[in-house]
Amino acid sequence: MTDIVRKYAIEKVQKKDFSCAKEYTLSMFSGKYKIVIIYHLSHDGTMRFGEIQKLLDHATHKVLSQQLNELVEDGLVSRQEDLVNNRKAVFYSLTSTGQSLMPIIEMMFSWEKERLATLDVDYTPKI
Repeated sequence: MTDIVRKYAIEKVQKKDFSCAKEYTLSMFSGKYKIVIIYHLSHDGTMRFGEIQKLLDHATHKVLSQQLNELVEDGLVSRQEDLVNNRKAVFYSLTSTGQSLMPIIEMMFSWEKERLATLDVDYTPKI
């Protein structure tokens, strides 16, 4: 579902026929794990795929790859290949555009904490 919304938003921007900036913003980081990936790349710096996957213990390789590829396509995350011990290693880092989303994400996390406290939910964040 989020992939459909993302593709729709991208098409609208390409046609220069976009009337809802909120919809575009949400489409860029909505999707399974995207917000958490952006958060960790911002706070932990450049990471390899395996390091990201360890943080998202329920993420399958396929879904995580898809989410990272979309973040790269949208210019929020950069993908760099290097040789480490004569083996190809892929590193992911947040771009300046991705970093510009952090105030929004931080506000969302603050809202979440306040809302759960209001609902009297005992919650310990993993992040």
